[in-house]
Amino acid sequence: MEYRTLGRSGLKVSTLTLGTMTFGGAGAFAAVGKTDLNEASRMIDLCIDAGINLIDTANVYSNGISEEIIGEALG
Repeated sequence: MEYRTLGRSGLKVSTLTLGTMTFGGAGAFAAVGKTDLNEASRMIDLCIDAGINLIDTANVYSNGISEEIIGEALG
């Protein structure tokens, strides 16, 4: 996995990112995907095993459910 420094933070982030717009599937995002906690946990574990350490999320993804799923999956 390749990494880049994130701005001036000193943090090394992977060049690949896990997008989580499909996590939750509530509201308008139901048309995009309905990834539940079990499937999301599996995806996150696979990404971590592959060296991916950057997760894209937003509070508008499924009205915040995406962020809740990420939090639960990461423990």
